[in-house]
Amino acid sequence: MSEAPHGAPIKTPGQLIAAVIAGFGIPVAIIILLAVYVNNATRTGAGTDIEQSVKERIAPAAQVDIRDANAPRVYKTGEEVYKAVCSACHAAGTAGAPKFGDAGAWSARIGEGYDTLLHNALNGKGAMPARGGTSPDDYSDFEIARAVVYMANGSGGKLAEPAQPAPGAAASAGASAPAAAAGAQGASGAQENAQAAAAVAALASVPQAASAPAAGAQSADAAQAGKALYEQVCQACHAAGVLNAPKFGDKAAWAPRLKEPMDTVYNYALHGKGAMPPKGGSNAPDADVKAAVDYMVNASK
Repeated sequence: MSEAPHGAPIKTPGQLIAAVIAGFGIPVAIIILLAVYVNNATRTGAGTDIEQSVKERIAPAAQVDIRDANAPRVYKTGEEVYKAVCSACHAAGTAGAPKFGDAGAWSARIGEGYDTLLHNALNGKGAMPARGGTSPDDYSDFEIARAVVYMANGSGGKLAEPAQPAPGAAASAGASAPAAAAGAQGASGAQENAQAAAAVAALASVPQAASAPAAGAQSADAAQAGKALYEQVCQACHAAGVLNAPKFGDKAAWAPRLKEPMDTVYNYALHGKGAMPPKGGSNAPDADVKAAVDYMVNASK
C-alpha cells in the first residue's frame, strides 16, 4: 500500500518571503492596535496636562474678590449654614454636640427657648466656639439664627423662622430678639457694656493660685468656703445681674433655674453656661464651687 508524498506549503521563494513578512507584521500590527486602545482615554496623571500645569505655576499667590457694596445682601439658608459650619460636629454628635435629628438630645435645649439657643450659638458653649468658629464677616447673626432654627426644627422643635433684617439694617438686630425687645436692649446697651467690662476686670483680677488648696484638701466649713468664693469670684456678675446672671437674692430670677435638679445647677457652675465661664473663671475646687452655689441658692429661696 503506497502513501502519497507529503508536499511543503511553501514551494516558491515568493511564498517564503510572504510567510516571513506575515510572521513579523501580524504581531506588530496587533501590538500597535492594543497600544492605541489602551492610550485612547485622556491621561489625568500629574504633569500630563502641560497647559494646566503652567497656569497653576504662574497663577498669583492671592486673588482679589471684588464685590458691589451696594448690591442687596443674599442671606444663606439655615440648611446651607448647617452644612458649611455646624455639620462638622452636629452631624455625628462630636464633642458632646447634640446630634442633628436626635430629638432626645435636643429636647432639653429646645426647652430653654430660642433666645438661649441663639445666645449659645453666637457666644459659644462648652467645646463649641462662638459662631461655630466663624466670624461675623463669614455669616451674619441672622444666618446663624437660621441655622439654629433649622437644627432645632429638624430635631423635634417648632421654632418660628427668624425675620429677615430690612435692607441696610444690622442682621443681628433682626435675629437676636423681637422688635420690641430690640429697642429696650439698645437703650440699656451702654450700661450693660459698662457692667460687663467691670465684671471682666473683676474676673481677671481673681488670684488663681490662691483659690485652689492642695490636692485632697477639704474645706473645714463648706458654708463659709462657699460665701468666701462668692465674694471673691461670683459676685462680679451675680451681685448686679451682669450678663443675664441671676441676681443674688432675686427669687424671681432664680426660680426657673431652681426648677432643675441641683446636679444640673452644679454642672452649669462647674462647666460654664452662656457667658459664664467654668467655675466663674477661677480654679477653685469643685466642692467650693458647689458650696458657693448653695450659698446663692439659699439666699434666693
